[in-house]
Amino acid sequence: MPIKTTPADFVAWFRSVAPYINSFRGKTFVIAFGGEMVADGKFVELTHDFNLLAALGIRLVLVHGARPQIEQHLATRNISDSYHQGIRLTDAQTMQCVKEAVGRVRLEIEALLSMGLANSPMANADIRVAGGNFITAQPIGVINGVDLQHTGTVRKVDVAALNDRMEFGEVVLLSPLGFSPTGEVFNLTLEDVATATAIALDADKLVFLMDTDGVLDTNEALLKELTIAQAQAVLTAKCRQPDDVNLFLPCAIRACEAGVARTHLISRHTDGAVLQELFSNEGIGTMVVESTLNTLRDASIEDVGGILKLLRPLEEQGILVRRSRELLEREIERFVVLEHDHHIVGCAALYPFPDEASAELACLAVDLQFRDHGYGEAVLNHMIELAKLQGLKKLFVLTTRTAHWFLERGFVESEVTTLPAQKKTLYNYQRKSKVFMRKI
Repeated sequence: MPIKTTPADFVAWFRSVAPYINSFRGKTFVIAFGGEMVADGKFVELTHDFNLLAALGIRLVLVHGARPQIEQHLATRNISDSYHQGIRLTDAQTMQCVKEAVGRVRLEIEALLSMGLANSPMANADIRVAGGNFITAQPIGVINGVDLQHTGTVRKVDVAALNDRMEFGEVVLLSPLGFSPTGEVFNLTLEDVATATAIALDADKLVFLMDTDGVLDTNEALLKELTIAQAQAVLTAKCRQPDDVNLFLPCAIRACEAGVARTHLISRHTDGAVLQELFSNEGIGTMVVESTLNTLRDASIEDVGGILKLLRPLEEQGILVRRSRELLEREIERFVVLEHDHHIVGCAALYPFPDEASAELACLAVDLQFRDHGYGEAVLNHMIELAKLQGLKKLFVLTTRTAHWFLERGFVESEVTTLPAQKKTLYNYQRKSKVFMRKI
């Protein structure tokens, strides 16, 4: 049964994705998915999402696999499927099955991308699919005395040709095959093709669709964001990860180390997984980045709009005293902001009273979606350090609603008479805010 939303919900949601639409236009995304997506009949829904991404002006490179189709061809011909150290051994017979399977999968994908049915998400779609010999490959060779024959690895990606196709508005579809200067064809893995292509294109995002939700911690909870160092620690830790995480996480690390801004590991079983991951703050999978996406910094005049967006809901609820844009602009040097992936999700202001070695912490606010991430405490700790650098000894807050939050962080309820003299003259006795102090 479809979920009903009010017009207000729809408008709020649509506005929330506008920053992503603006920032993604003209960016390059490499999205990799296995042949299971086609075999399971789930590629139609994924096609709808690709159509939307292309319509938003995103440069798309799609990399498909064909493992179940290859295995089916081998079984039909009674050819054994041989592996050596987890790598398929591709002899001449196997290579013939690989070509047939990959060709069939590719044709099916191209057919689905060509849909334009009225009254469907593909209505008026004009996706032009580009293919070609963009991947130069070389043989893996002999490993521990075993010749892997036609199994290869990516040697070079034709970046100029790929960019030409995308500049013409075409979606590039890459198969797990590569070609050598001597005219040979090699069987590649989709993760090798996708990773090498993302690195060569200096892609903004590399996305792997896999069987599980993402990387899990020791309690089997999903890890939403990992730095390169944290991702490497996951691989070396004793916590057992699903097989596809062990396959794709090293590729994510490799890509980010080589300059790919973001790599995402998401479940192929979730309808709209790509859209949910890319167009929401929370996402639904695991994102690997070079370093943390969170930045605490001094606010600038350009941040006024973002700060107001955080403060207004709290002001309307009476939690904070209303500040005009003009006042905020005059006092912007008092503020710090917390950014998550270039979006302001937290802020606070510090008003020092140096004659009494104290300071007021004001306008501490965190976006509703991030309130269980410890961001409020991170901002508080940052403001404490700023106050210490100014030689101040006490920090105080005035609040009507968040008393317990401050009590849990070392503040003690105090009397109005303990406030600095200048602040006492400004105290609003009608509002009856409680005073909390903390030595720092």
